[in-house]
Amino acid sequence: MTVQMAAPMALVVVDVQKGDEESTPGIQTTGGRAGRTARIIELVGTARRHGVPVVFIQEVHKPSLVDIGRELDGAEGPHAIEGKPSTELADGLDPQPEEFLIRKRRYSAFFATELDLVLRSYGTRTVLLVGGLTDVCIHYTAVDAHQHDYFVRVATDAVGGSSERAHDAALEAIRYLQRDALVTAADMAEAMAAAPAPAPA
Repeated sequence: MTVQMAAPMALVVVDVQKGDEESTPGIQTTGGRAGRTARIIELVGTARRHGVPVVFIQEVHKPSLVDIGRELDGAEGPHAIEGKPSTELADGLDPQPEEFLIRKRRYSAFFATELDLVLRSYGTRTVLLVGGLTDVCIHYTAVDAHQHDYFVRVATDAVGGSSERAHDAALEAIRYLQRDALVTAADMAEAMAAAPAPAPA
């Protein structure tokens, strides 16, 4: 089945970082992380081959936690601390010179960042989301993309939640906003391969 995705599109890779349970206390994740990361790396390669912009998102906080806000009021302990190896992007994800790496201080990749400006500069209509956590940063970024009037597509096999229950609930909430939002990594790859080449600047 061919999944319709409006072009131009952009692949937004959310918080695929090296963090582990020791470096991110209180943050639980569902299994299969290595497989998800491999699918994301493959999608990045597909996007580059077909001229689809890739935007990398990285959550970062100062060691003093002056910029972490209310994030410690929930289940999560201090995390994504600037300068720690665990905060860097996962191995195999290396932004190219012309690609954007956007650092964020809150869960949504749109909140207080230049993401909307970057996407509109590319003429983006459809935001392709991969990464984590499904029920936190993916969910809030998808909601903000929807409220900025983008089409949203989330690769259900390239995102992972804090639990299977939370993962499933977040995906259902996203689908409530846009009925066609949930796709697979293979669907995304097919859509990117079929997308028309971007017009010259």
